[in-house]
Amino acid sequence: MFAVNQTDIETILKDFGIFSKIKYISELQRLDYERNDPDSKEVRLIVKAEQESGPPLVIRFKNEPDVTMELLESQSRFADEMRRNGIITPYPYQSGGVFVRRYRVKYPGDLISAAADGYPCGQECLAGGSAGISGYDILVTVEQFAENEIKAVDPAIAEKTGALLAKMHNISEKKDLHVQNGVLFDPFSANELFDFEAFRSVESALGEDEEILFHKIVRKYNAYMDVLAPLKKEPKYAVQGDISNCNLYRDRSGEIGIFDFNRCGDNHLFCDLVMQAVFEARLMDYPDDSNEDIEEKILTSFLRGYGSVRNFSEEERNWYPYLYAVIDAFWSSDMKWNEDSLMNAVKNGDRESVRRWLEIIWGRLISLERLIT
Repeated sequence: MFAVNQTDIETILKDFGIFSKIKYISELQRLDYERNDPDSKEVRLIVKAEQESGPPLVIRFKNEPDVTMELLESQSRFADEMRRNGIITPYPYQSGGVFVRRYRVKYPGDLISAAADGYPCGQECLAGGSAGISGYDILVTVEQFAENEIKAVDPAIAEKTGALLAKMHNISEKKDLHVQNGVLFDPFSANELFDFEAFRSVESALGEDEEILFHKIVRKYNAYMDVLAPLKKEPKYAVQGDISNCNLYRDRSGEIGIFDFNRCGDNHLFCDLVMQAVFEARLMDYPDDSNEDIEEKILTSFLRGYGSVRNFSEEERNWYPYLYAVIDAFWSSDMKWNEDSLMNAVKNGDRESVRRWLEIIWGRLISLERLIT
């Protein structure tokens, strides 16, 4: 298992121009790749390092097939561009003019630091033998730790978050910023919110009467996607890609900032807005005294905050009910993840629940009264 100790951390930090002693290290996130493959060299580890003098730091270690140094560098540069244009986000450290440093094993017990192809090479240096690091090729980034993480979202926070997203969109569009990476919330491909393909997968298990309603739903979905088709021609720009309460924090002045650009990539800005707004309205933690209308309040507040900074076009106002209806109708949890999901109802042979789900999905699709206010 990949592991780091205090000596490893201090050696790495020197490469990033940080020379303070480290008091202690704590893990913030670890993916257990060894669970399925004890010999795996894949790594995703995020640690917090407390300095004897200086702010706490976050060090990210990665070795994953879909994560290249070029991708991490472009995501880091996007985050830094946001910071330099007024978005509150943790300060990222550089090493030899780049934000990402590769550590590769050259000889057993020796860790070599080198920049990736296409970037200026920093000085290669032996980082000292370490049984916990030897044998792993690792990409590393370092940034300040974001204190005061926001744990729950209320309407006031949602409104500020919407305004924050609009500012980021304005910067990305004005400066023509791009990060070549897939995103979580693209309605025209696989995404984390809704799953029409999961709905389509149950067709063969339906009875004759159910098939009639099923095909009505498919036709309505296709009609809505035709309405949304012009969105595909809209330009894409870099987005942070995962605004949520677990990636938001308050700075010392109380203003809301954002961290973790792990899901940063190019997306249509309006798609990013709507899907981020729904994500925050449905999948976050909320105050204990929240009432049944919290989703509507969060969603409305988020959109209001966004609109206060970035005006909605007439086209966007027209697209919104259709995009919301598609997300709502084929909500992934209802299609496949929940215990009482449509796919589980089909699997269990619960025809009554299957019929009920088809009626619910149809009802969600034809409820188009929702508007941006």
